[in-house]
Formats: sequence, C-alpha cells, structure tokens
Amino acid sequence: MTTIAAVDSLRTAALKAHYSRLQRWGFVWALWTAVLWGAWYVPGTALWYEKPYVDIPTDQMGLRLAATAVMTWVHAIMVFVFLLLWNGVLGKIADYGRTMVRFRRISKWYALASLCGGPLAIFGSYMAMGFVGPVFAAVTSLFYPVVGAVVARLWYKEKITGRAALGMAIIILGGMAIYGPGLFGELDISSNHAWLGYVGGIMSAVGWGLEGAVAARAIDVSDPDAGIQCRFSFEVLFWGLLILPFLAIFTEFPISSLIVDTVTHGRAMLWIILASACHAYCYTAFYKSFSLIGVARGEAIGNLYAIFALIFIAMFTLQLPQWYFIIGLILTVLGSFVMFSEPAESVAQLRDTDTGFKTP
Repeated sequence: MTTIAAVDSLRTAALKAHYSRLQRWGFVWALWTAVLWGAWYVPGTALWYEKPYVDIPTDQMGLRLAATAVMTWVHAIMVFVFLLLWNGVLGKIADYGRTMVRFRRISKWYALASLCGGPLAIFGSYMAMGFVGPVFAAVTSLFYPVVGAVVARLWYKEKITGRAALGMAIIILGGMAIYGPGLFGELDISSNHAWLGYVGGIMSAVGWGLEGAVAARAIDVSDPDAGIQCRFSFEVLFWGLLILPFLAIFTEFPISSLIVDTVTHGRAMLWIILASACHAYCYTAFYKSFSLIGVARGEAIGNLYAIFALIFIAMFTLQLPQWYFIIGLILTVLGSFVMFSEPAESVAQLRDTDTGFKTP
C-alpha cells in the first residue's frame, strides 16, 4: 500500500509540473500575441498615408473600400510568405500540405476561420483605421475575447472559471481606460462616411472573436503552425479568386491599377511588409496559445496589445502617453495576474470531453 501511495504521489507531482509548464507556455505565447499585435497598428495606419491610398479622397467611399480590399489581399499574401518561411525553418511544410488536403475533417475549419479573420476582421480593422482612426479601431477590437469566449462556451463547452472571467473583465476595463478618452476624441459624427469606420470596428471585434473559437476547433486535431498557414492560404484564395475578381468585373473600381500601384510604391510595400511580419508571427503565437490555455484566456491576454500599441505609437510619434495610460496599464496587468493565478490543473481541463466531435 505504501508503494502504491508513493507512486500516486509521484504521478500527481509530475502531472502538476506538466500542467504548470503548459500554462506558462500558453501565457508566454499569448503575451507575444499582444506585443506583435500592438506593433501592427503603426504600419497598418501609416499605410493610409502612402500612395496610392493617400490620394484617394475621403468622400470616395466606394473607392476607399475597394482600396481596403486590395491592401488586405496584398497583406494576406505577405503573411503567407512569412509563414512559409517559418514552417520551412521548422520543417513543417509537409504537415501544412497534409492539413490542407484534409478539407472535410480539418481544413474546412481553417477556411471558415479565414473568412472570419480576413474579409471580416482584418478588412474591418483597416476600414476603422481609414474612416475613423487607429484608436477607435483598437478599442472596438478589445471586445473580441468576449465574443470568442461566449462562442467557445456555447459551441464546444470550453470551461470558463470565475477567476478567468474576472481577469477578462479587468483586462477589458483596462483597455477601455487606455483608449476611452482617445475614442471620444476621434468620434466624428459630422463625417458622412464615419459610420463605415464604426461598422469596421464591430466587424473586427466579431470577426476575431469568431475566428478564435473556430480555429481552436481545428487546432484540437492539427498542428497550429501548419494550421495558421492553411488559414492564410484560404484567405489569399478568397480575396484573389472570388472577391477582387468580382469587384473588377461587376464594378468600375480600378482594382488592377490599385494592385499595381500598391506593389510598385516602395513605401507602401514597406509598411505592408512590416505589418505582415507582425501579423504573421502574432497569429502564430495566437494559435499556439489556444491549444494550451484555451480561446477565452488566450484572447484575453492577447488584449494586452492595447498597452503595446500605445508604447509603439509613442515611440514612433515621440509623444508621451497620457495619464489614463497608467490606469489602463495597472488594470490590464492586474487582470493578467488574476488569470495567471488560476490553478494549472483547471486550465489543463479546458473542455468537456463528450462534444460529439470525431478526430480524423
């Protein structure tokens, strides 16, 4: 009996150490998501101040939307290139190919995630930056963890403890404290087309929340590095084979000219490359965190991007943050510690096992 008790004790200690290690790496990946996502807002906004986009008048609503579609497609292509480099270094190109061809069981989820994250979220975020401003675009996205957590809970019953919910609420409050004053300063109801920016902000929050929930479903049965490249493969195809050809054929927007002007203007491509590098590895860290700490926790920690966005914008513009930045900083860091203090054993048991989902 003594021997059995000793073995059980060793097994319990080993499992606890294993769960702690998974939890720690999950939060590390989620934190990298926040850093790179915050950095993305600088080149993403700067792109609107370069040719050919800076020459588009603000009252040309349709043309600005067409330009947003073009920049999102070029952005997706560059992200795909960076991810190809990443998986090439890791030796996972074959895994990517095997995941792509298993459409019925696996990659259909990545196709759905690409619709949520690309034509809905990234396109909406570029709209919000172009029609209203980067601060508004960032603050509306802060609510995406709520969307992702609710969908994950209702769809495949991902567990959300009271401590995790409290941490998410504190982080969202911190983000609102950071961006709230700037948000009200940027609201401009006198602009005829500002509503497009507000719609874009809502699209980004809903899109990224839905993408997290859908992608987590696919990551359960595939490698996240291969999976994120599948997700951007589908986005490139959606834009390149369906949406942009439709706009070119059935509208008068100069889609071909916008594409040529974008890729031939060095400064525009420089910002797109920088934005794509941030997004490629932000997304890689994003998907890795889902498999370790779940959608709700991964997206909530990713919400710390609000802090890093302000830091990078301050470095780029040489303007110091306002006082409310300190309040937001305290709240978001506090929320992260509340979530991190959750027992590793509860994080390891994210979902009910009987979900009716069959592994391939």
